[in-house]
Amino acid sequence: MSAAGGTVGPAAIVAGVLLALLVLCASPAVLAEAAPADEAQPEETRPKEISTLSESSAAPLPDAAAVLPRRERDPDPWIGMNRSLWAFNNVLDRNILRPIALGYRAILPDIVEEGVSNFFDNLQVPGTALNQLLQGKPKETVSDVGRFAVNSTVGVLGFFDVSTRLGLPQHEEDFGQTLAVWGVPQGPFFMIPIRGPSTVTQAGGMFVDAMTNPIRYIRNVRVRNVIYGVYFLDLRKRLLTAEVLVSGDEYLFIRDAFLQRRDFLIRDGVFEEDPFLDFDDFEDF
Repeated sequence: MSAAGGTVGPAAIVAGVLLALLVLCASPAVLAEAAPADEAQPEETRPKEISTLSESSAAPLPDAAAVLPRRERDPDPWIGMNRSLWAFNNVLDRNILRPIALGYRAILPDIVEEGVSNFFDNLQVPGTALNQLLQGKPKETVSDVGRFAVNSTVGVLGFFDVSTRLGLPQHEEDFGQTLAVWGVPQGPFFMIPIRGPSTVTQAGGMFVDAMTNPIRYIRNVRVRNVIYGVYFLDLRKRLLTAEVLVSGDEYLFIRDAFLQRRDFLIRDGVFEEDPFLDFDDFEDF
């Protein structure tokens, strides 16, 4: 190729092409047209943006705590403090309470032990009946009132459990369970010094439960304190038979067993059916 100034060589041609491409790519108009080039692809061939999927949804994402199953939430946020209180209670129990409970069980005949336990169970019935009423269970309320009347008279102050034989079963209700029925959360697990495992709501309800216990209204302070002492001794004696079931980390075992039983009592033993559990699959075992 020739020009006014002479012949244009191959090197000049290549340089001119590169310069033209550079100017074309730097042009804002060309960049604006080239930016949405991927949108020109057919809908079915474009890659899906997984990372922006939640942003394109109109509905807000649910709160994780709201959809998380109850058993998967942290039931023990104060585990450090609770373990310390558990260790304190263990030392007190191992050196004082358990030896006394063992001696109590060894000295008293079985029939007397059973009578004492029946007596204290009967004293809990008025509070149970009141909580049944507050929970909207009139049938159970009438049953518990009848149970207390029969055992307190025919059963000689409750030493003999006549009511169970008459079809009036024993129930276990407290004000903490009533609060749960009313919609108050049970709150975190809480290890009470000397008293033992509890939840925050149950611990608060104990003040109301104490008001419904007939022992509180015994005027003679010495007699009242002796009865309270025998009550806690009987309570510790009942736990002796359950000690053989504890295994592994004692604190975790007691905590989980307590929370499961607490949930059982609040729900009156009724749980939602697990859709993933089909007992027909185990018929051949």
